[in-house]
Amino acid sequence: MEGFLGAAYLWIKALHVISVIAWMAGMLYLPRLFVYHCAAEPGSVQSETFKVMERRLLRAIVNPAMIASWLFGLMLVAHLGAWNQGWMLAKFALLIGMQLVHAGYARWRRQFERDENPHADRFYRFMNEVPTLLMIFIVVLVIVQPF
Repeated sequence: MEGFLGAAYLWIKALHVISVIAWMAGMLYLPRLFVYHCAAEPGSVQSETFKVMERRLLRAIVNPAMIASWLFGLMLVAHLGAWNQGWMLAKFALLIGMQLVHAGYARWRRQFERDENPHADRFYRFMNEVPTLLMIFIVVLVIVQPF
């Protein structure tokens, strides 16, 4: 293989796909926890259990998987020299959107931790769909490379 990764390219690609799957799994599960957390009385055993689940999911899975996704993904972009390709620039824009959603999830988790949730369950149901839409467009950009 050409490029700076050489024979490691396929391993880095596999690690990128694995980390993206883990990141997306967490990004799809966390807002579902928020939906159910909305129904729990602040200070209740159920609410405290959701707090632990949300914190562990974000810190142990979602955050590390996001970092790994970016690390391996940037290595692949450098290997392929795809920095200025139209599809990659569009993908980067959508990834910034995904990062903003991720940051929102982290913020809302901290609000739940303090029993200061400002949103109804309906809001989290809607926000549960945003990563899916972003992921669909990102995958199409990477596979089809329309421009």
